This record gives sequence, structure tokens and C-alpha cells, in this order.
Amino acid sequence: MGNMVTPPVTGLAGTTKVQSAAGNVVVAAFFEKETSTLSYVVHDERTRDAVIVDPVLDYDPAACVTAEKSVQVLVDYAKSHDLRVQMLLETHAHADHLSAAQALRRHFPRAKLTIGARIVEVQRLFRDIYGFESWFTPDGHQFDQLVKDGETVRAGSMEFRNINTPGHTPACSTWLLNGVAAFTGDSMFIPDSGTGRCDFPGGSATDMYDSIVNKIYTLPDETLLFVGHDYQPGGRELRWQTTVGEAKSSNIQLKAGTSREKYIEFRTARDKILSAPRLLHPSVQVNINAGELPKPDDKGRRFIRMPLHVRL
Repeated sequence: MGNMVTPPVTGLAGTTKVQSAAGNVVVAAFFEKETSTLSYVVHDERTRDAVIVDPVLDYDPAACVTAEKSVQVLVDYAKSHDLRVQMLLETHAHADHLSAAQALRRHFPRAKLTIGARIVEVQRLFRDIYGFESWFTPDGHQFDQLVKDGETVRAGSMEFRNINTPGHTPACSTWLLNGVAAFTGDSMFIPDSGTGRCDFPGGSATDMYDSIVNKIYTLPDETLLFVGHDYQPGGRELRWQTTVGEAKSSNIQLKAGTSREKYIEFRTARDKILSAPRLLHPSVQVNINAGELPKPDDKGRRFIRMPLHVRL
């Protein structure tokens, strides 16, 4: 395991060297404490080719202000290691933080913004929920690359295979790096935290079970898993990686031997008592649009839409 050090707010948590037939790759984990999000800078030691996974744009919901402290940490790391950032890789359209993809594009204009091809299904769902029908086209053109299930994309010397792992959203991807390490996003967490919630539009506990048991758990036991969040249950030290073998034997919600019925019953009951993520509405609206903030009006103002549910 990599070093497990919790940065005070946002910063480098630690690094892990991943060995594969294609060469050594360094995975640097960055923790954003406000949303408990883990982002990664992945680079080939030999070629300096790099990929940034799930970057965070800072957002204060009370003041409605964005900031780029988390972005700058990633940029500084990449530049200090003389990295060539080839790709910005999203595991899904996040519902708990804003993507920093567009902010990073200003620093790395050649990096291709990449996501699983089923993002178009998520775009259709939320276009209707937020009333974007008049201007938003849900065809995925907002991203540079849409990758189908089972397809592989290259980032210089590295390759990432898309394993579509729906459940949290239909478009969730587990990205398999050089066949030996995977970035699970919100599908799987550290074993003492379990799996992602499945109650968002398009989510499904049945799909989540199949994604984990029939896809992730079929990878070799030694495959490293890098998670999208760590909520540090019980106040333990930060962790950002596990293995398929550890998850199969120890995941608190879904072990290899857990029945489909038992997991679905648990996940459904658990999701009913969860609160909505604090940044749900701004996150989804920005992230289905590839991290683009709402366009300013003729006075330079930007607005986030908030659906109102009236209960009488």
C-alpha cells in the first residue's frame, strides 16, 4: 500500500509505483478534504506521459464561488515532474464535486477529455430534470473521447481499458491501467466503506452487484484498485488503494460470496436514509457538460438551476 497520510485540506496524499509489462507507472493520489475526493496524476516513469483522473474544482456553495486551489496542486505536481499530460480521465459525471477538467485544459490544452460512452444516457436524464432542453444536446460532443465498454484508449505509452460498471450511474467506468491497476471512481471504496450509492436517476443496486461481482471481482486478485473517495470511517488514516483480493474477502457491503438478494436489500435500505450530496445540483449540471460552468448572461452573471419540490 502507499503511504497513508491525510493532508490538512487539499494536497498530495502519497504515491504508489505500479509495475507492468509496459513499464513502471507512478500513481500520485491527491485528497480534497471538503468532498473527501481522491484525484490522481498517473505517469510513466520512462516517457513522462501522464493522465489526470477525476480532478476537483473547489466550490463554496454558501458564497457560490469557485476556486482553483485543488487544480493548482495538480498543475504544480505535473510541472515539477516535467510531465506531458495526455488525457483528463473521468470515471463518471460526479454528483458531489465539480469537475476541474476545463480549468486543467487551460494548462494542458492537448490533453483529451475522456469519459465512458454511456455518459449520453446520464446527459439525457439530467437535461430533462434541470430543464436544459432548449440548449443542451445530450450526445457527448462536450467531451473529446467517448469510450465504449471494453475499448482501450492510449495516453502516450499508457493504455486504459474501459470496464463499464453501472450502478452508481449508468455511465460509471472502472479504468484498467496497463492491465494491472484500476480506478473505480464511486463504484467501489476501501473495504471498510463498501460500495457507492445507487439511488441517483439511472442508478441500480442490481447493476452495481453485477458490475462488481461479474466484472471487477473477475480481475486477478493482485490488481490494485484506486478509489474515488475515502470517508475515513472511525477517523482512521486516509487510504486510497486496495486490491481485488482484499475487496473480495473484506468489503463490508459486498464480498465475493455475498448473494445478489442480500446486497440489493442492504443497498436499497441504506440509500433510503442517505442525505443528498451537499453539492449535488451544481455538480451534476457542470459535470454532464464536461466541466463547463454555466454561460454568463449579458451582465456576466452565471446561474445554477435548483429544482423545487413543493410539498403541501
